[in-house]
Amino acid sequence: MLTDPDHDRSLRELRARWQTASLAAGWRFPSDWALPEVDAVCAAAIRGGGTEIPLAGLARARAAAGAGLAEVLTDLAALHAVLNDPRAEDGFVSPDVDAIPARMLRVTALAWADVTMDQLARIEVVDPLTGLPNSAYLRTRLGELYRQAESAGQKVSAEHTLLVVSLDLSTVSGWHRVTGMILLAEALRTVLDGGESIATLGPSTLVAVLPRDGQITSKAIELRRVLHERLSVDDQLDGMSGPRIRLVRLPATHEAAADLLRRLARS
Repeated sequence: MLTDPDHDRSLRELRARWQTASLAAGWRFPSDWALPEVDAVCAAAIRGGGTEIPLAGLARARAAAGAGLAEVLTDLAALHAVLNDPRAEDGFVSPDVDAIPARMLRVTALAWADVTMDQLARIEVVDPLTGLPNSAYLRTRLGELYRQAESAGQKVSAEHTLLVVSLDLSTVSGWHRVTGMILLAEALRTVLDGGESIATLGPSTLVAVLPRDGQITSKAIELRRVLHERLSVDDQLDGMSGPRIRLVRLPATHEAAADLLRRLARS
């Protein structure tokens, strides 16, 4: 079924209509919408079977990526509207959260809440996909740098900067998204091998804290070369737009830096 051309075409069409409807309804960060779990939901809907299990998986993934419950339910309403109006081939429908069937609503909300409450109860410091520390670790690391700079009467931005690397994975699906992030993490570990702090920020973004030692430009150039080399092994990844590499100045306070990380995670 998964290799059938008609099935693949139907999956892509449903995903595209759902994404259009969700973005029109207010999904704020287009680059983080197309998670692998989206394809699982679409495949279940096309087969005509139950969607509760894949919807729960998507809700957990959305929560882990930082999406709020209101945004997740609006996205669910977009799917429900698209499925109930097959004539809307362009995805322009009118999502209504109140119209979502109670079971779909309950399954999604409970799955989202499970992850959110678990995040509050315990903080994992390693992302299982990339093997890199996550944003919680990075916030702690930055806190150490800010305290060190304050005791020395210096500014953190004078000694360190953020290197942010992101991939636009909206055009690929399934395991290609997973492969892209694994290759991205591998490239950063290869180039930044001098003890720099590297972390996963979101479903398509990694960040590193670099010292201002005069080697930032050369490292960025080398990283771009290695990324091109790694991503070219996958036909879908090789054909998409290249990774975005940018330097971001650290703000004056640790609190502002934490806010910056949250924005970068979904940019």
